[in-house]
Amino acid sequence: MQLNATEIRQALPWDRLIAALKDIFTKEVCAPVRHHHGINVPNEPQATLLLMPAWLEGEYLGVKLVNVFPGNNSRGLPGLNSHYMLSSGKTGQPLAQLDANELTALRTAAASAMASAFLSRDDASTLLMVGAGRMARYLISAHMSVRPITTVRVWNRHESAAKALVDELLSQGIDAQLCPVTELEVAARQADIISCATLSTEPLVLGEWLKPGAHLDLVGSFTPTMRETNNTALQRCQVFVDVRAGALSETGDLIIPIREGAITESTIQADFSELCRGHHRGRADLNDSLNVITLFKSVGDSREDLAAAVLAYQQCGGVQSEVDG
Repeated sequence: MQLNATEIRQALPWDRLIAALKDIFTKEVCAPVRHHHGINVPNEPQATLLLMPAWLEGEYLGVKLVNVFPGNNSRGLPGLNSHYMLSSGKTGQPLAQLDANELTALRTAAASAMASAFLSRDDASTLLMVGAGRMARYLISAHMSVRPITTVRVWNRHESAAKALVDELLSQGIDAQLCPVTELEVAARQADIISCATLSTEPLVLGEWLKPGAHLDLVGSFTPTMRETNNTALQRCQVFVDVRAGALSETGDLIIPIREGAITESTIQADFSELCRGHHRGRADLNDSLNVITLFKSVGDSREDLAAAVLAYQQCGGVQSEVDG
């Protein structure tokens, strides 16, 4: 079975995908650290092969293969291409190949929405989207599926990109507003939820701006030198992550403030495994739950890919063969 981007999108509505993510983090999943391999390309920048495996013993085995070829930019081709292979966890027989670009975008947004369901206030109605790329579109939709968002404001370094996204949202009947480049602080101080999906290496949303009861969702920083917020935010907020090991080794949003002594590893209150298993109830377990400020940092995890791939496979009619039981 081969599933393209459109088929995957139709197979993974937010409610079912979030439920699948919550379920996978209650199970014992084998999820080795992702593999990085440098690949020399003659007369061009070095490429990278990323492998992200995960499996449920006796059920499903999956691996995401990501090819990053920076030299493609000069050809007008995407620098990143990826696919996901899902196999039987009993026989190793291949079951499905899925478009991993779409799979990754959907599971990433769903993870942020699941975190918001644990961490943002139930009455959160104003969303500030920092960033206006492809990921922003998924994040807005996902956040709106779990909270009564009535107003979406969009900020981007390039105001034209933010305006284009606002126009898209307006055409969908969403009350969307453009946040001028110079007014990020004003919008951040008013927002119930702030979601960031940028490639920034310097803080954009400052902790000093966060109002009581706000929730900050950080998606963009995926290397030790990238960050979207400052040390003050990590100090003011109750901090949660998707996976501790990955968050502590991959994102500058945590690595930098820890290195500078602003916080410690113990600043992290809980990760998805603890939240989804009920060991921590998120905002409900925090003191002064109406006014406490929460922060969620995601780096992505192969368990999320596996959960999304299995759900898409099943929704599209895939079943384990008779030999698999």
